[in-house]
Amino acid sequence: KMMPTNRRFLLERRPNGVPALADFRLAEAPVPVPGDGEFVVRTIYASLDPAMRGWLDDAPSYMPPIPLGDAVRASTVGRVAASRNADFPDGAWVSGLGAIEEYSLAQAGGFMRRVDPDAVPSPSNYLSVLGAVGMTAYFGVVDVLAAKAGQTLLVSGAAGAVGSLVGQIGKILGCRTIGIAGGPEKIARLTRDYKYDVGIDYRGKDRVTLEREIRAAAPDGVDLVFENVGGDILDATLSCLSPHATIALCGLISEYNSPEKIGARQLWQLIVHRASIRGFLVSDYLARFEEGGAQMAAWMQEGKLRFDEHIDHGIENALPAFLRLFDGTNEGKMILQIGEP
Repeated sequence: KMMPTNRRFLLERRPNGVPALADFRLAEAPVPVPGDGEFVVRTIYASLDPAMRGWLDDAPSYMPPIPLGDAVRASTVGRVAASRNADFPDGAWVSGLGAIEEYSLAQAGGFMRRVDPDAVPSPSNYLSVLGAVGMTAYFGVVDVLAAKAGQTLLVSGAAGAVGSLVGQIGKILGCRTIGIAGGPEKIARLTRDYKYDVGIDYRGKDRVTLEREIRAAAPDGVDLVFENVGGDILDATLSCLSPHATIALCGLISEYNSPEKIGARQLWQLIVHRASIRGFLVSDYLARFEEGGAQMAAWMQEGKLRFDEHIDHGIENALPAFLRLFDGTNEGKMILQIGEP
């Protein structure tokens, strides 16, 4: 039986800096009705990712900005509640790009796919280790960096959802891994849970200090960098590269809430080290998600991959849960549970 209303977390105005409660509104609307070929998904889990901060701005990007008055876009896992598409029958579990709302109108194509809830410990895993996050880590290490045994891999945001998987994939492939994260608890998790060889705490350190610590951890230079943070952390890393190093640029979370962008000040070091920096989006790899998912699932079954999820509950908690990503209070992949399975 369908709910009479659809609660939706709407974008009311463009945030300036850190998003505030007044930038959003929780509203009720009728549950959508599927047209021919469409289906309605009852949202159970919504993924909260740093990249969403960029979608809130009216700025040119790889995706159009979320329109004002629209529900905030997010990757979701849910169940089909009403369908006019034979490939997506009632009750089927699906994952795709939806929104922070109780019911979403959906169609086949893009990220939308059926998922098997019995193949995983929890269906939420399709937003973490087997979702875009896991595929970002997998293809970033395997394809963009083309990591090989014996190389030194440095990861910023190393305790985060992507970074924690990047470090473990690096170890599986035989790399020496260095992780940068904030605070003693996260540093402890880097070596204990995610098998990093070295953890570096960036808190309270300037670029010069960070550079010294990276150099001590990698006296012969860093061969591969998986960059999630930017700012001083990237600048410090740029001075510690080995010749012909490769940097995979996945994110710049240190800048997402700054009205003024800081930028990298040590780009000269790319010339010094003849290094390359390459930006990438996980959407480039949609056609290969099955391959990546199969490998990640196999590593999980072999006990080689640990992943943590931090699940907050209730659509009314969407903003505080999202802001955890920027103050570092999440312990694992940040997920909002909106409905019951």
